[in-house]
Amino acid sequence: MDGIISEITPHPLDVSRLMSATADARSGAVASFIGTVRETAAVKANRDKAVVGLEYEAHPELAPKRLDEIAREAKRRWALVRVTACHRVGPCGVGEPTVVVVTSAPHRDAALDACGWIIDEIKASVPIWKKEIYGDGSSWVGMENVG
Repeated sequence: MDGIISEITPHPLDVSRLMSATADARSGAVASFIGTVRETAAVKANRDKAVVGLEYEAHPELAPKRLDEIAREAKRRWALVRVTACHRVGPCGVGEPTVVVVTSAPHRDAALDACGWIIDEIKASVPIWKKEIYGDGSSWVGMENVG
């Protein structure tokens, strides 16, 4: 085992399991980020609409590869003991976890810095797309200015 869990899955994310799998007796710190579906729209044009869910799509080959690269780079750069980076695809309800990042390291600075860097890199470079679902329609997030 190389201390890395990275996956894109259509299954609900088991936050407790992922936290436990990342904790390690060699670590004095475990940091985490859990992204969830919020009930308000991210798309500016739809800020007055209530979100009833999200639907994620990911490039089937590139997304898992890039997610794993990010986890491996973080482990190397911050000398992490373990790192977890998991993202949902498919439909997700309000309040449901959609992305989980967990890092463990001997010291808190490394765990916290790596955790923040990983989520920023996921959002910036992993080909995953999100559609907000409203009671009266839907909108792809990040696509409103395309075209």
